[in-house]
Amino acid sequence: MNLNIALLPGDGIGPEVLAQAVKCLQAVEETFNHHFVYKEAPVGAIAIQKKGTPLPDHTLKLCKESDAVLFGAIGHPKYDNDPSAKVRPEQGLLKLRKELGLFANIRPVLAHPALFDRSPLKKEIISGTDFVIYRELTGGIYFGEKKLNEEGTVASDLCEYSEGEISRITHLAFKAAKNRKKKLTLVDKANVLESSRLWRKVVTKIGESYPEVALDFLFVDNAAMQIILNPSQFDVILTENMFGDIISDEGSVIGGSIGLLASASVGEENALFEPIHGSFPQGAGKDIANPIASILSAAMLLEHFDLAEEALAIKKAVDKALKKGIVTPDLKPKSQYGTNQVGDFIAHNIVDIEDDFNMNDENIDLGKSTII
Repeated sequence: MNLNIALLPGDGIGPEVLAQAVKCLQAVEETFNHHFVYKEAPVGAIAIQKKGTPLPDHTLKLCKESDAVLFGAIGHPKYDNDPSAKVRPEQGLLKLRKELGLFANIRPVLAHPALFDRSPLKKEIISGTDFVIYRELTGGIYFGEKKLNEEGTVASDLCEYSEGEISRITHLAFKAAKNRKKKLTLVDKANVLESSRLWRKVVTKIGESYPEVALDFLFVDNAAMQIILNPSQFDVILTENMFGDIISDEGSVIGGSIGLLASASVGEENALFEPIHGSFPQGAGKDIANPIASILSAAMLLEHFDLAEEALAIKKAVDKALKKGIVTPDLKPKSQYGTNQVGDFIAHNIVDIEDDFNMNDENIDLGKSTII
């Protein structure tokens, strides 16, 4: 398969982790005889510095002309600490989602047995956790009308949804549930919010077309609690934009590090893949950033194009790294492995899934991967 992939490294550790994802895609190209073309463009704080805008026209044009977008990270303390800033890095990502029509964000949450001890939750609580969050991405309070009075003392943000916006992501979530454990949970605040009541009405109606999928409902406050108390009860979680932003980050603690969680943002014609972590500017250039979320985002990119075997090869290589302890310090505080070494190990171990091979543990201790 031939694919044109736009690379948006962004800010902070974005370029470092994205480079490891590209290594793994290049290994897939070599192993499975594909051809991917990569073109890079600025976004976020670096784009503001270079072009005066967080999403330059050239970057948007490249993304629209590509088959998929692989994203690094976005954000800078200069803007985080200045509430009066009119132009912000995050505006670039929000505009990109809107311009590309990326209405559905998909975030898998998985507890890896090799990392049970890294989670702040007990092993018996997180064991068996494997769910995915479908978050509506281009509507709701993040995109609603925003007002601030002249004195700067009263502000408002409009949360607005249409039946069409709810319907299109709901169908995607139900289809995913059909192929998983056949359970879908809608997270809302229907006891208070009119927009949530519309969500519940639309989702309930659509659910009648998927009788094989069990549908239940949780208020967002209860859902936040249940994700900590009993995360294995979930299969597919469906929710609106802001709620999804919050609970997906909460879900990241289950696996032991936010550096493990990948995501896909998809629309009718375009798709973007990115780790859910931030730009972590304090770690930029220090070779300590966890690249696994970015690498797993590349695996989701492959799945999007029905390259399931190739995606599985990446996931199996990631699992080997986790089991062997070839991880960055966020997962193993005294780890001798950096961002590049972890990326190299995973890329070197992407092989045909029918093959069986052994690792040379002595070389692994030296930071090398060897297939015998």
